[in-house]
Amino acid sequence: SLSTTMIRTMKRTATAIIWLLLCNCLHLTHSWTTTNLLPIHNENRRQRQTLGRLNVAAAPSEESVASQDENDLNSKQPEAHKRIYSMPALYDIAFGYRDYEEEVEFLLNQHAELAGFPARRILDVAAGPARHGVTALQLEGQQQGEQQGHSDDDAPLSITCVDLSPEMAQYAQELAIDELDDEQRANFQYITDDIRTLEQLTDTDDGDDDEDGDNSGNANNLFDSAWILLGSLQHLTRNEEVVQCFSRIHSLLRTGGTIVVELPHPRETFSMIDCTRNYWNVPLEDESEADSGELQIVWGDDDDEFDPITQVRQLTIEMKLTNVEETEDIQSVRGIVPTRLFTAQELNAIAALAGFRIPAMFGALEDGVSVSDEDAAFRMVCVLQKQ
Repeated sequence: SLSTTMIRTMKRTATAIIWLLLCNCLHLTHSWTTTNLLPIHNENRRQRQTLGRLNVAAAPSEESVASQDENDLNSKQPEAHKRIYSMPALYDIAFGYRDYEEEVEFLLNQHAELAGFPARRILDVAAGPARHGVTALQLEGQQQGEQQGHSDDDAPLSITCVDLSPEMAQYAQELAIDELDDEQRANFQYITDDIRTLEQLTDTDDGDDDEDGDNSGNANNLFDSAWILLGSLQHLTRNEEVVQCFSRIHSLLRTGGTIVVELPHPRETFSMIDCTRNYWNVPLEDESEADSGELQIVWGDDDDEFDPITQVRQLTIEMKLTNVEETEDIQSVRGIVPTRLFTAQELNAIAALAGFRIPAMFGALEDGVSVSDEDAAFRMVCVLQKQ
């Protein structure tokens, strides 16, 4: 039988291939393109997604909603950006292959190791469907059941999610109702806000620390850790915006608190010759497990424009339903979204400007994967700590 280490290595390699093809994947010396690539799901997730996630019925229609004129999409990038993230069910299905339990365990462990205290109040920035936050609360519930509850000294885990999309917020709140119990939902909050300003969150950090470096009196009102995952920081394409975002989070974290940022690996930037088309399909089924259409995803096209000066790619994103009856709320979407590629050194400099240091970098949301590992590293995961 395969050892646990071998299984984890095989899984990491497969996931690395998916991500390299998926997120801002670049055209290397030997060009390569995905064709009908089905996302890899973990053992607890089904490779085929049910139409219940979309709240629509299967239909034999062979027609899909006509794509909008490409020139119109190019001229209305903000509107295109909103359109892409206004269909959260499609987004959730597209990224259903992620192993959220493993990733959450990594996030919590890395924080505790660096900070010296557990992450009990977590801020999930640009949270989208809030899968990481919901999973964290579910894992907490499982551990409580195994340990017959926490000690009186342990604060309950609480998750605050923030996203600019009201559709994502509504979807995540409905997800929480479906998948969390009453106690867990009481510790789940979703706010619609701009991640650069986070105006709806109270700034309780007055900068007055005790001798031991902790925030006196107000530490319980501050967050322990913040997450910016799935490359969400890429939507901030100017340094000023990233500094603004980090500085705002800095004011909301207790001293020693952390931000975990997940981004594409920098080797993508420095290996670029041309952008390439990356796409994969997710089969859909109805409640009786009968075939009921397909979700076709494009995450980057071969004619995307890339500016090497600003490191910004005009990323084509399309999520297209086939043989599924579309409605006003659930329909195929396509748009062009500006996304920035980061290097490690510039992220270090930006973090320092906002009052953070970066004591650790990884090549995946997994322990033991160095960011410099040429074989295993496929993401740049930076752990920032408040100084």
